[in-house]
Amino acid sequence: MSFFEHIDALRGHLFRSAIAIVTIAVIIFLNKKFVFDTLLFGPKKQDFVTYRWMCMLSEKLHMPDLCVHVPDFKVISTTLAGQFMAHITISFMVGLLLAIPYLFWEIWRFVAPALHEKERKAARGVVGYASLLFLIGAAFGYYFITPFSIAFLADYNVSTEVTVMPTLDEYVDFVTSMVLMTGLAFELPMVMFFLGRIGIVSSTMLRKQRRYAIVAVLFLSAIITPSVDMFTQTLVAVPLYGLYELSIIVVARVEKRKKIEEEEFYNS
Repeated sequence: MSFFEHIDALRGHLFRSAIAIVTIAVIIFLNKKFVFDTLLFGPKKQDFVTYRWMCMLSEKLHMPDLCVHVPDFKVISTTLAGQFMAHITISFMVGLLLAIPYLFWEIWRFVAPALHEKERKAARGVVGYASLLFLIGAAFGYYFITPFSIAFLADYNVSTEVTVMPTLDEYVDFVTSMVLMTGLAFELPMVMFFLGRIGIVSSTMLRKQRRYAIVAVLFLSAIITPSVDMFTQTLVAVPLYGLYELSIIVVARVEKRKKIEEEEFYNS
């Protein structure tokens, strides 16, 4: 295929991806009450599932500090069209998040024809794994990182003269960015898969960097959940470090597969 034929093929994949995002966004737009009252504003309410779980756990473990209490605060709109634009923004963002698996599939359909048969076999299931990791990460961001962050930031104050009243745009950007960034962060094993495939990283190198990875994960978890409660920080740190260990396993399997392919090539 020529350069322009590749561009034309890419345009088709992008068009179908855009249709998927818009379709889901329209459905989300038509369910305004659920999207805002239940989904978006859920983490700012005390009866949110994560807060209830933590309070139940605190009772069983007799550790009252585990029960997270989120202060009551109002979200305001400072512009006439603010609520309408926020409605469009959240509809598009949720549409994008839910369409991510389909977007991965369209990207794979575009890339796959340029790969050799062995490369396609080696990357078999990559769309499913990438989609699963992203959805798990997005759920982790929504049910853990977002509520803990909101509870801390809404309760933090520098003076009694200051009242927390975030704007609607700020709140929407905060929640959606948390969920999206966490979903992308959970793609670390897939990134390592491709880096290992082209030889940039190795399982030996990743194992040697474990101590630095642990420090980085603890530092990141402390930022995400700035609380004196070590249990809450551990809830965040364990999955993040688990991704690093999973990346080592993935790269090791890639190296093993590459070694088998090289032996088959030399024996043929």
